[in-house]
Amino acid sequence: MTDTILLYFAALVVGASKGGLASAAAIAVPMLALFMNPVRAAAILLPVYVVTDWIGVWLYRKSFSKRNLLILTPAIVLGVGVATLVTPYTSEAALLIFTGAIGLWYCWRAWVKRGSDEKAEAHVLPGLFWGTITGIASFITHSGAPPSQAFLLPQKLPKLEFAGTVAISFAIGNLVKLPAYWAIGQFDGLNWWLIAGLTVAGVGGTFVGRWLVRLMPEATYMRIIQTLLFALSVILLVRGGAEALAG
Repeated sequence: MTDTILLYFAALVVGASKGGLASAAAIAVPMLALFMNPVRAAAILLPVYVVTDWIGVWLYRKSFSKRNLLILTPAIVLGVGVATLVTPYTSEAALLIFTGAIGLWYCWRAWVKRGSDEKAEAHVLPGLFWGTITGIASFITHSGAPPSQAFLLPQKLPKLEFAGTVAISFAIGNLVKLPAYWAIGQFDGLNWWLIAGLTVAGVGGTFVGRWLVRLMPEATYMRIIQTLLFALSVILLVRGGAEALAG
C-alpha cells in the first residue's frame, strides 16, 4: 500500500512540474528508488511524463522563449541519443553524482555569489552544452532539471515564459525517449492499468502546478524553484554516493 501511495504521489509531483513547478518532477525517480530499481521507476513514470508533458504544452502554448527552444530542443534530443548509446557503459551512480553536482553549483552561484543582478543572454554554445547534458541526465534518471536550469535561470525569464520553455522542450525530449526505452526492454512486464491510474493523477497535477505558478509572486516562485533544485541535488548526490560505495 505504501509503495502504491508513493507511486501516485510521484505522478502528482510529475504533473505539478509540467504545470509549472519545473524542478519538482526530477525528485520523483530518486524518491521511488528508495524501494524499487531506479531504471524500473523511470520506465513506470515515462508514460506519465509523456502525457503530462503535452498537457503542459497546451497550458503554456502562448508563454515560452522561442530562442531558448531553438537552442535547447535539438541539444536535448542529441543528449537522448548519446545516452541511448552510452547507458550500457555508464554507471547510474556517476550520472546521479554529476547531475547533483550541477544543481549544487547553480545554487552556490545563486545564493552565495551575488555579485551581479544582470540578466544572462541565451547564447548558443552554453545552451547546446547544457541542453545535451539535460538530455543525457533526463534519459537515465528523469533528472534533467538541474542542467536545464543552470542555463535558463540566470536569464531571469518571466515565470510563465520560463515554465513554458521548460514544458515544451522536455515534452519533445521525453517523446524521443519512448522508442529508445522500448528498444532496450524497459517497458517489458509493466502493469499498464497502474500506469493508466498514475497518468490520470499526473494530469490532475498539471492543473495544480499551473494554479500555484499563477498564485505565487515571482520572487517567491524563484525561491521555491531554487530550494527544490537544492533538495533534488542533495538527494541525487546521496543516492549516487551510496551506490558508488556499494558498487
